[in-house]
Amino acid sequence: MYSPIKLSAKYFQYWLFAANAKGHGVHSPFVFELIERVLNDDRDFYYFPLIEAARESYLQDHTVLNITDFGAGSRLNASNTRSISSIAKSKLKSKKYSQLLFRMVNYFGSSTILELGTSLGISTSYLAAANSNASIITVEESTEIAAIAKKHFQYLGLKNIVQVTGNLDETLPVVLSQNPHLDFVLIDGNYRMEPKLRYFEWLKPQLHEYSVLVFDDIHRSKEMEMAWKLIQADEMVTLTIDLFFIGLVFFRKENKEKQHFSVRY
Repeated sequence: MYSPIKLSAKYFQYWLFAANAKGHGVHSPFVFELIERVLNDDRDFYYFPLIEAARESYLQDHTVLNITDFGAGSRLNASNTRSISSIAKSKLKSKKYSQLLFRMVNYFGSSTILELGTSLGISTSYLAAANSNASIITVEESTEIAAIAKKHFQYLGLKNIVQVTGNLDETLPVVLSQNPHLDFVLIDGNYRMEPKLRYFEWLKPQLHEYSVLVFDDIHRSKEMEMAWKLIQADEMVTLTIDLFFIGLVFFRKENKEKQHFSVRY
């Protein structure tokens, strides 16, 4: 994992060389429209304040959980007891990126959505709220954390979420066998290269031309950057967008040649 200083330096470099937020210089109609209609969309939606209120309550909740399994490569330390507030501070995706997930699902009309790494359920809630007719399958290794997320989903009245708990290496193959077509996938939760690439290989048969894959923390470490480069190089991938903290992966056949963009966000 890169130190905060190293990560800041990398972010500064990204900001210098990435395409600007207006999409100037982006020679792809698809990417330009995505920037205009999704990345630059600043509208608020009904669920936004409700979900963010839950985030704030997590940050103030000092209840201690006994975490039986939190997955390899977690940001959290090796202790098996953690407070909800500390998990919220270190694991939850920011408001900006969580709401981007909502806008992407809303824009693409994704109907079958898979999330690897539920955590406390903030990003899951945004995915579910974006399309009430969609089916969201979210996988979390820690049963204790998944139970907290379940209460959150019930409070928000989100009924299109299916929770799966247990070791990802065991649960993911079962989930994939039951869902042969995936429209939107968020790969979160494990921060080592080998598992990330293995999960990607498992996912590939379920992906189609218009699937969207979101790869979390692509610049978190040298290992994660290598994983990101290998995914970009995969023959099935036709286009990627680097937003620094997340990477977007597309498989659209309209792209005759691979295209990789870095866009300020």
